[in-house]
Amino acid sequence: QVQLVESGGGMVQAGGSLRLSCAASGNIFEFPSVGWYRQAPGKQREWVAALTSRGITNYADSVKGRFAISRDNTKNTVYLQMNILKPDDTASYYCNTVPAIRLPWGQGTQVTVSS
Repeated sequence: QVQLVESGGGMVQAGGSLRLSCAASGNIFEFPSVGWYRQAPGKQREWVAALTSRGITNYADSVKGRFAISRDNTKNTVYLQMNILKPDDTASYYCNTVPAIRLPWGQGTQVTVSS
């Protein structure tokens, strides 16, 4: 089964940027859509962004215009470019298939945005 490893998180001030990576051990792009999710302390995990096999992107309203999802097929890697970060973006970020979760969750990568 495909394993997912997220990386790229860190601590940043509000207004800053980070680029997250999700490396898959196999061909994650055989699934119709992949994306990013996040979970803040004490909150449910929520969907953030999606990218279909045809290259169509979709974003949660809270990140639209600030985040961009992309992929590198040759590396089986999905990226999330996060700009104009806000304290509300603080969370652990995970990748997986969208909308149905079809793969084991990775360990996630922590993003902390200070005001």
